Amino acid sequence: MKINTLYELLQHGVTSYGSRTAFEMINGESLSYAEVGRRVAAVQEALVDAGIKAGDKVALLSSSMPNWGVCYLAVTAAGMVVVPILPDFSGPELDMIIAHSEAKALLVSDKLFSKLSKQTIESLNIVIRTKNLGIIAQHVTAQGSTRVPAADDLAAIIYTSGTTSSPKGVMLTHKAICAQIGMDYGIFPIDESDVFLSVLPLSHTYECSIGLIYPFSKGARVVYLDRQPTASALMPALKSVRPTVMLIVPLIIEKIYRHQVQAKFNSNAFWRTLVGAGFIRRYLYRVAGKKLKKVFGGRLRFLGIGGAKLDRQAEQFLLEARVPYAIGYGLTETAPLLAGAAPTQVRLGSTGPAAPGVQLRLENVNPDTQQGEIVALSPSVMLGYYKNPEETKKVFTADGWFRTGDLGWFSPDGWLYIKGRLKNMIVGPSGENIYPEEIESVLNSHVFIADSLVTEQEGRLVALVHFNREELEARYEELKYDWEVTRGAWEKRIEELKKEILDYVNSQVNRFSRISDVVEEKEEFEMTPTKKIKRFLYNKRHGKEETPTAETSKDIKESQ
Repeated sequence: MKINTLYELLQHGVTSYGSRTAFEMINGESLSYAEVGRRVAAVQEALVDAGIKAGDKVALLSSSMPNWGVCYLAVTAAGMVVVPILPDFSGPELDMIIAHSEAKALLVSDKLFSKLSKQTIESLNIVIRTKNLGIIAQHVTAQGSTRVPAADDLAAIIYTSGTTSSPKGVMLTHKAICAQIGMDYGIFPIDESDVFLSVLPLSHTYECSIGLIYPFSKGARVVYLDRQPTASALMPALKSVRPTVMLIVPLIIEKIYRHQVQAKFNSNAFWRTLVGAGFIRRYLYRVAGKKLKKVFGGRLRFLGIGGAKLDRQAEQFLLEARVPYAIGYGLTETAPLLAGAAPTQVRLGSTGPAAPGVQLRLENVNPDTQQGEIVALSPSVMLGYYKNPEETKKVFTADGWFRTGDLGWFSPDGWLYIKGRLKNMIVGPSGENIYPEEIESVLNSHVFIADSLVTEQEGRLVALVHFNREELEARYEELKYDWEVTRGAWEKRIEELKKEILDYVNSQVNRFSRISDVVEEKEEFEMTPTKKIKRFLYNKRHGKEETPTAETSKDIKESQ
């Protein structure tokens, strides 16, 4: 059965899988598909009684929980337009988004409710608590309406996290969102026996499309983590849920690789020598991979990785360890998937071929490198940016293809390799194209670096690095006991480490990509909800002015 609208998705799920579990909170409530249908009807009734009509905007600002999906489906299946808002926005940003979207109602979780201004709350017809679907405030009592949506009707407006500029509202139709179901199934089929563990924000298109809508269409079960996916929270959840499918951002798997694998193999000369031999490394990685799969519960069939660039060494470990991972590529503007492959097909460094039904091509191709901007023709592409025709026009070609803003190249058989963001590219002193993402990948492979960003300062490349303090203290154990006495010694070690990193990176990159300086960022980098560094903040701070332009925010992204 082809599903064309979220109304059809709801009806299909409720009638086909009624008694099966749809959504479940870890160690908490569990909702059957039939119960989802009943709660959807209750939410719709409350919205209609507050004068909300089909076509009106309804904001959804909530942490992940079973009722998040209930609220999303209640709004969209009624012909209203849902505005899922990322929880990481500041209070003023949340007020701005609700005002800009012209939302008349709000579905909100308790902690996020406190971030909103009194003026915003008073401007809404009704505010509903997502935890128990009770009414927090109602300022209007009137008769609203619902209607069965058509495929081309607007279903959602999603405000991108925006790594360089103010958020913009991406308009997605029912058809665009539901097209992802067929794409996903064409790459990796699932069924009623599958169990998803959800650890990413549902307000992000990546998790919503692939981690909620797709499993709901096939009768699968989704279990939600009730806190941030730290190691202390994630490990017992994996043991309890034993998921078959899980979506994560690179940061999670990179931490596992660095702390559990790389740290072990870099701990002494003996291990470093062993890992230096390819066939021994592959054997050791395979042994480590078996242990990792047990940590994930022993049933994992698909570990989807997206949202930012995956470190190449971490990916090589996953590949050689035979972990069933896959890297997808896409954007909020494409709902999101554009390219991907099943775990049995992955190639190191590639996001896979175009997804079923998607066409990709390159524009403005460099004849020397064969790299160009990736543009896409997809049934899941957005209508445009809400109330922003100027920015909408900029991101479409004359023949209607969407400009991703990414540079890439294709293998002869059509596999896509991402080079970097077009707007991030730095032009060297002799006209060379320098991609900071490539240098950052090398930086992040260093055991003592937690994260990094490369920027340009007066014609020089500067690496901003946030050190992994745990690894540093493990190496310089003698320095951590008496901070006051050893502060000078600690700073000396840091300066030595900067020189070590400088030499390490410059030995692995081409001549014009060599960095001139390493600067420590003592605080963690500010990031978007998908764990991409807000690059514009640091470019601006370190002397490279960046003019906010049309930001095609990335959602499922990328190997290098």
